[in-house]
Amino acid sequence: MPSVSEIRRVHEAAELFRDAAEEGSRVSIEREGGDVVLSTRRLDQVLEHEAGDLTCIVEAGVRVRDLNERLAEHGQMLALDPPGNPTIGACLAANLSGPRRHRYGTARDLVIGVTVVLADGTVASSGGKVVKNVAGYDLGKLFCGSEGRLGLIARVALRLHPRPEASRTLGVPVRSAAEAAEVARKLLRAPLELSALDVVWPGRVAVLIEGSRAAVDEQFGAAHELAGGDEDFGSIWEEVEARQSRSQGRLQFVPGELGSTLAGLDEAAVRVSAGVAYVREPVPDPRDPIELALVERVRAELDPAGVLA
Repeated sequence: MPSVSEIRRVHEAAELFRDAAEEGSRVSIEREGGDVVLSTRRLDQVLEHEAGDLTCIVEAGVRVRDLNERLAEHGQMLALDPPGNPTIGACLAANLSGPRRHRYGTARDLVIGVTVVLADGTVASSGGKVVKNVAGYDLGKLFCGSEGRLGLIARVALRLHPRPEASRTLGVPVRSAAEAAEVARKLLRAPLELSALDVVWPGRVAVLIEGSRAAVDEQFGAAHELAGGDEDFGSIWEEVEARQSRSQGRLQFVPGELGSTLAGLDEAAVRVSAGVAYVREPVPDPRDPIELALVERVRAELDPAGVLA
């Protein structure tokens, strides 16, 4: 059975990696697979919050909902809404996102700086505490989606957004893949500022509108006039979360081919503008051999001893 190491400080992770390299053992981060499983559960501090700059710095073990509860006191939020309540480190390592990806992007788009611990124990930082900081290598983007194979994400500097005053959801029933694609096309081409546009397939197109109360009511009315449907009071996003949580794969598609993509699916939560469908079946890695070879070269460069499992 692997041992579990719950670290509390960055230097503890550095020491753990150095010891593993010397002993020839392997370390996995937040999952089984190594001789030692490294847990960030106790790396759970909000280190800084610059409300005036809409930024904060947190340790990797801070959970999304916990952070947003704290930020709500200042009328701000981290615009990530993946299923469950993952840690910030997990959001970056797996490039997690939810319906608000339509407006705010993924973790990759909201990270402005990171501190990481490499497999040889080196502690490295890049980025900063301001949104336009571009100094040094962008380790945040490099580590985004790395799944713990390049090193430990220890601290993250994040871009925040104002918490919306109001929100409303429109659910539009659709009877066919072609109808779903047509509804999505109309909404995307309209002068609307949507926070989310998902297809709950089969069944409905879900639209989230957020902002000031007056603006939300106006845009909701315009979306309803354009696409029909009825107001939903949260159940549709619960269904989206449930489908994304139980999905076994992420199918990528060209957004313009939404109709044909839906026609080939039995059930999915579909993020239209991102071209991603969360499906029940495993999906082969869409990257070509050249991309995969490049990923392996980067991994081998950062972890030549193969410490990270």
